[in-house]
Amino acid sequence: MKTNRRTILKSAATTAVAGTLLTAPKAAHAQAPMRAANPKFRIKNGRIKQSIMGWTFNPMPTPELAKLCKEIGLVAMEGISPKHYPMIKDLGLDISLVGSHGFKKGPVDPANHDECVEKLTEAIELCASAGYKRAITFTGMKAEGIDDEEAEQNCITCWKKVLPLAEKKGITLCLEHLNSRDDSHPMKGHPGYFGDDVDHCVKMIEKVGSSSLKLLFDVYHVQVMNGDVIRRINQYKDVIGHYHTAGNPGRAELDDKQEINYPGVMNAIVDTGYEGYVAQEFIPTWEDKALALRHAAEVCDV
Repeated sequence: MKTNRRTILKSAATTAVAGTLLTAPKAAHAQAPMRAANPKFRIKNGRIKQSIMGWTFNPMPTPELAKLCKEIGLVAMEGISPKHYPMIKDLGLDISLVGSHGFKKGPVDPANHDECVEKLTEAIELCASAGYKRAITFTGMKAEGIDDEEAEQNCITCWKKVLPLAEKKGITLCLEHLNSRDDSHPMKGHPGYFGDDVDHCVKMIEKVGSSSLKLLFDVYHVQVMNGDVIRRINQYKDVIGHYHTAGNPGRAELDDKQEINYPGVMNAIVDTGYEGYVAQEFIPTWEDKALALRHAAEVCDV
């Protein structure tokens, strides 16, 4: 029987369609929307020590959010006013990261050094007195007339002024890498931020050469700017001091409308031997914000 190219293509197409029809129901079932969150979920495995960045759930009052965290099984909070620290402690929660200077006015510009040193010193002393272990730092926004090489050196010079105190007190400063790509919202991206390349942030940390300066690996920001998240987690495991999460694009829930495979990322973090905190930092869009947090906690409870 003669077989020509048209016959072969027609046969292949028919086979492909039939295969799709046979497998579609199973695939649809396997990809059931993650939005169907369990309203009674509580963290069970606990291999990831989950925290939350408090500002993302504004205007929910901090005491209400803290009680929700305790109910779900999160073990820490951050990004909240120090006036709430006693209440957080009474609930049996930790403070996973203490604030310092903001991300705009950073050590890129020597004009900001006095303020950055002052605020970082305050954060280190607060950590030491309260028993917390980590404080945040940033590079700040690029400044007119300062090239990248000079900006890098300015950052290193500033951090070196406070790191002897951090080392003495046993406190880790965590440098957060932020994306400069998303300009849709003032907290979804930060156009003009100097430390927008995670590989460069690691190089600056290595040049400083202190065990008290580590990387804050924000999975969302890394995905936006660099990608290859799991490979970078493994590559930089020795210099990572903290993690943040959020769905991409949009910095929203860790659901089926975003592209990051968070169970895979969490398993990779566990496999590195990391014992610190992973803070949820997504901006909830679901009507039920408590359910959104419960769902994120479930996704990350690998």
